[in-house]
Amino acid sequence: MSGVCRHLGFLLLVEVVLCAAATRFQDVLSNGRTPPVASYKKVQGWSSDQNNWNENLYPVWEEDDPRWKDCWKGGRVTAKLVTDSPALVGSNVTFVVTLQFPKCQEEDNDGNIIYQRNCTPDSPASQDQFVYNWTEWIDSCRWENCTGNRSHNVFPDGRPFPHNPGWRRRNFVYLFHTFGQYYETIGRSSVIFSVNTANITLGKHVMGVSIYRRGHSTYIPIARASAIYVVTEKIPIFVIMYQKHDRNISDSIFIKDSPITFDVKIHDPSYYLNNSAISYKWNFGDGSGLFVASGATTPHTYALQGNFTLNLTVQAIIPVPCRPVTPTPPLPTSAASSNSTYSAVAETMEDNPDGGCHIYRNGYYTAGLSIVEGILEVNIIQMTSIQMTESQAENSLVDFVVTCQGSLPTDVCTAVSDPTCQVSQGVVCDPVVITDECLLTIRRAFDEPGTYCINITLGDDTSQALASALISVNGGSSPGTTKGVFIFLGLLAVFASVGAFVLYKRYKQYKPIERSAGQAENQEGLSAYLSNFKAFFFPRSTERNPLLKTKPGIV
Repeated sequence: MSGVCRHLGFLLLVEVVLCAAATRFQDVLSNGRTPPVASYKKVQGWSSDQNNWNENLYPVWEEDDPRWKDCWKGGRVTAKLVTDSPALVGSNVTFVVTLQFPKCQEEDNDGNIIYQRNCTPDSPASQDQFVYNWTEWIDSCRWENCTGNRSHNVFPDGRPFPHNPGWRRRNFVYLFHTFGQYYETIGRSSVIFSVNTANITLGKHVMGVSIYRRGHSTYIPIARASAIYVVTEKIPIFVIMYQKHDRNISDSIFIKDSPITFDVKIHDPSYYLNNSAISYKWNFGDGSGLFVASGATTPHTYALQGNFTLNLTVQAIIPVPCRPVTPTPPLPTSAASSNSTYSAVAETMEDNPDGGCHIYRNGYYTAGLSIVEGILEVNIIQMTSIQMTESQAENSLVDFVVTCQGSLPTDVCTAVSDPTCQVSQGVVCDPVVITDECLLTIRRAFDEPGTYCINITLGDDTSQALASALISVNGGSSPGTTKGVFIFLGLLAVFASVGAFVLYKRYKQYKPIERSAGQAENQEGLSAYLSNFKAFFFPRSTERNPLLKTKPGIV
């Protein structure tokens, strides 16, 4: 009897040793990260990483194993894993992994890897290609007839590959690992999949993936990758702010008495909030009170200068099935999920009038805004042709008398385009000093007679405003104020800027005002034409000697 007991004890000991020595998914897929030790909720469709791993069919290599260098013909394959995180708890978070092959290799429509022969880094594209097809050993047989390969078409845990159309051309096995669980699938050179976050703890986590390629007798590891994703109970939002003709939408500097448009963007790539009632609560920080809107876009005008704090709360009422709510249990801190917020998801469930239930989710946004006074308007009140001597006959001089409203300018730029108002022919910028009234004369010279589009821009450190006109210049003009009808368009082009104003650069970019060439008319002397046009900045000038030139002593 004692001998039998000793024999049974030996068998139990052997079983314990074998179990301890068995390779688990956790051992292979953790990649050195410390796994969580507490219990966790099961993610639907995923399996525990405590399951055994078939190391005979799926060999395990350490990072410094020399076999990595020879596991792929032509070089090392890398994998890129990206995610659309952050994800609101309850929504889906999506991952995309893409294999990046060595130079001159690609996957064709049949799943074969095409190599270009005699490929060098500088070699042009060539038709000299051949196919490396590692599935040719099953091309001549059907699934049910390949009895010798049935044990080969399985995942590391022994589960058979899904018998889907085209399965034989899915030459890669993808093994994803996170939160103490794994997910396995077969695919081509790129795979996309989504995970529901309802049972995933709030905070930051790591998704890892290991990729194997199909072989004749075993599967060969070719690449690994990982990415951080975040699960949050706060709605991920950001706000785009802009004013008409704003120069820099990212500097948070705006002009008073001009409406600012606030456009809220909710990050919800899985459309989890599509059936939710969403409200937007605004506090612009200027004493105007609290505004509640049902739309994502809201305008607001600041009437005072200064610094203000914008606060926004977005609330979503999400319809859900009526059921008891169990808070998500916390997990201890680990390297795989460091910086996580292991707090339970506080959900408030209420009855809807229609008999359903819903929960509340909030998102928050705050930003500091600077409101300043700028140049509000520019007007060209007079254009005069200047008489020239015979030695100056090659140039036509024109004086532009300009006024502005708002702050005083420190810079002036004049730009000229061709008769179609599409091609820039010159840009000139000068500093100006004005201490009292905004009234100045700008003299410019034209090398050739013709019809031109003119933009005059006045600017200071924080703003810029523009006036435009269409003029015709004739080299034989007599002096005097323009007798013909002219019209200018004072366009508010207020630009906010943190740094110093950069109009001193001669190659300031402009876009032309729109006008067809057929609208130009030849007239004697200096005149301006009425035209329907929109003001844009002219494109960069590339001429060495622009038609528009400055003269000493005159702006």
